[in-house]
Amino acid sequence: MSNPIRILLVDDHMVVRVGLKALINAEADLCVVGEAGTGTEGVEQTRALQPDVVVMDIAMPEMDGLEATRRIRQENPAAQVLILTVHAQERYLFPVLKAGAAGYVLKSTADTELLGAIRSVAQGGAFLYPSATRMLLEDYLSQRPSGATADAYDSLSEREREVLKLIALGHTAVQVGEQLALSPKTVETYRTRIMDKLLLSSRVDLVKYALARGLLVEYQ
Repeated sequence: MSNPIRILLVDDHMVVRVGLKALINAEADLCVVGEAGTGTEGVEQTRALQPDVVVMDIAMPEMDGLEATRRIRQENPAAQVLILTVHAQERYLFPVLKAGAAGYVLKSTADTELLGAIRSVAQGGAFLYPSATRMLLEDYLSQRPSGATADAYDSLSEREREVLKLIALGHTAVQVGEQLALSPKTVETYRTRIMDKLLLSSRVDLVKYALARGLLVEYQ
């Protein structure tokens, strides 16, 4: 059996941390290795404990979750940050993604979505609650020049299109490789080439592009 995913909880409400810890530790493949009550403590604990995933609240004293996420991603890029918050508005979603978080889960759905989200981001994937994909799509369509997507997409090979779709669905390089009989390194090469051709700079941009092109309709 592989080692469990190591998780750090960062939330200024002890009751919330107690509940999350009980939920997470009930799973054989997950383990809470530490807790923090402020963003500052979260950064320090990440540095000391080197967790695989940091479950982070946004609104906290001393340093908010966004700044803590930025610092964690700068200092410990291997640690994936999963934001857990009560806010579902677009104005909270985009700053979270730009700060480097790999996912965004609403506290109201934590009992059903948090565990899967932790596993997804720990494997290098991304996680967004369902209605967030619509917000990303609307933002993408409002900013992307009309006609630009068609020309760029036509330049992709059939294999590049397959890799694009699977990565946008949140699959890791290893998982994509298993489905397409490619090595993870080859998948990464394809991803770099795709990003260059489409003038994209992040996984979030890639997801928005795939949504705008209608590539993920059959999976929604």
